[in-house]
Order: sequence, then C-alpha cells, then structure tokens
Amino acid sequence: MVAPARAPGLDPAVFRPEAIDPETAAYNLQLRQLMAGQPHLSTMTPAVIRGNREAGRGPMGPLVLSNMAVDRTIAGPGGEVTLRTFVPQTIEGVYLHLHGGGWVLGNAHMQDTLLEGLAGSQHLAVLSVDYRLAPEFPYPAGPDDCEAAALWLARHAKSEYGTDRLLIGGESAGAHLAAVTLLRLRDRHQLRLFSAANLLFGVYDLSQTPSSVNATDTLIIDQLSMKWFADHFVAAERRREPDVSPLFAELRGMPPAIFSVGTLDPLLDDTLFMYSRWLAAGNEAELAVYAGGVHGFTGHPLTIGRQAYERIGRFLGNATHMR
Repeated sequence: MVAPARAPGLDPAVFRPEAIDPETAAYNLQLRQLMAGQPHLSTMTPAVIRGNREAGRGPMGPLVLSNMAVDRTIAGPGGEVTLRTFVPQTIEGVYLHLHGGGWVLGNAHMQDTLLEGLAGSQHLAVLSVDYRLAPEFPYPAGPDDCEAAALWLARHAKSEYGTDRLLIGGESAGAHLAAVTLLRLRDRHQLRLFSAANLLFGVYDLSQTPSSVNATDTLIIDQLSMKWFADHFVAAERRREPDVSPLFAELRGMPPAIFSVGTLDPLLDDTLFMYSRWLAAGNEAELAVYAGGVHGFTGHPLTIGRQAYERIGRFLGNATHMR
C-alpha cells in the first residue's frame, strides 16, 4: 500500500483535538475565562487599549522591562524612528525585530524578556523597530519605517555591530511587516540583505483567509478583531495589493524562513498559505504547527511556547553560521 502524500511540515494528527496536551488545554480554559471578563477590543478606542496595556491592565498583566535594552533613534521617512536594542557581549548576527499588535497596538518595549533572551542565547544584536501606528499613521507609514530601519542596517550593521549577517522576523502584524520589508528591499532597492526570516503567526492576506473569516469563537483575536485592525490600517479596496497583503506578491528570491503557528489561531490559514507559496516560489522554508496554540501562544507560559522558541533559536543559529 502506498503511503498518502503529505506536505513537508504537516501532519493531520496535529489538528485533531486529542493532540492538544493537558497543560495547553487547561491554560486555554483559564484564558477563556479571563477573556470573558474583558470588553472586546472593537468596543474600545486604540488610545484606551494602549493606555491599559502600558499601565499593566491588559490581559498579559504588567510590563517587564529589560535592563539590557537601550533605545536609539535613526532618521525615518516621517521623522525619527526609535530602535530598541539588545546588544550582547558576543555578536554573531543582527536580528531586526518587528513587533505585533495589528499595526494599531504594541510597542518595541513590550517584548523585552523574549528579545533579551534571544539576544543572549543566539549571540544576536536585536533591534526592535518602534514603527508608526495606525489609525494616526495609516498605511504606508508603518511599513515605510520598517523599510527605513532595514536600509539603515544595510549601511551600518558592519560598523555598528561588527557583522553583516542579518536576520529579520516578527509576530502577527510584525511577521506581515517583515515579509513586506523583504519584498520592498528586493523590488525597490535590488537588495537581498537578510539571510533568514522568522515569521510567527503572521497575517498575510488582509482581505482575510477562511480561518480568519470563520473565527467567531476564538481566543485573543477573532474575525471582528481582524476587521477592526485592518479598518484602522488600510482602505478595503487596497487589501489585495501585494504591498498590503504579501500573500499576493511574487515571492521568488526570498530568504529561508521558519513559519510558526498554533492550530487554534484564526491566522492559521495565513501561515499555511504563505508557507506553501514561499515553497512554490523556490524558497527554503520550515513549518512548525503547535497543537492547541492560540494567537500569540509564544508569549504565554506554556511548554509549546518554549518549544517554539527553541526551534526558532536553532533555525536562527543555523542561519547565522551558514556561509
């Protein structure tokens, strides 16, 4: 009997309910109970949500800031752009990080613990971009700032950090911005600066994929959340332009990438589709799917989150030392 064909990185068993380990299942239940007492973000203004998160009143609790972090500024298309930097004693590469938050929320200082750990464990100088946020600065302001940060690295990485081995990555909207930045570098500047991309639970089709459209009872974000984010960021008639939704771009010449997502993430299809198109364009890619992972699961105290970052660390380490 011939074994059925299976796409690399995909196993149907991971999508079955019984694949979710007890720790993740219990945590998701607690998270559901916590979220039940929170107003839906679509009922609030971005300013209110940002203020709550800065004050530690968001679902993730108080912010934890790193003593290692140092803010610096570079020139950007709309004024100065802040880069939050984490520079270890030994530097073997530079990681350009783009934070999540639906292009509306989030800041570079909200992932300090994860970024400090990445800098130390992988000997990477990590630079997280505080790009402009919508709706005050809608598309293309955020992508423009990320592009400017990448071009700054092209000119200064060697002199500032002693290496031209560059990596890029981000979570959610940050993964989207990383993909857009790679495409802009290729198409606008004829540059292929980055040797690898780390793309976690990204959104690559702002017109929404099936899993996003059908997400009516999901944790962290749902279909209404995604519409709220996109409405603040960009006009509906532009959402299938390749610079807005990179799933529709020509993807040849992209660097090796690792795509990570949880099975309970409304953006599951975004990752599955983008991974497939990345491969179909002749690029190298890894796919890591985690049973029971909700959107942003790597930011929660879960074994699957630690496993994801261990795999990401190996991927980035290999990319850093590959010649």
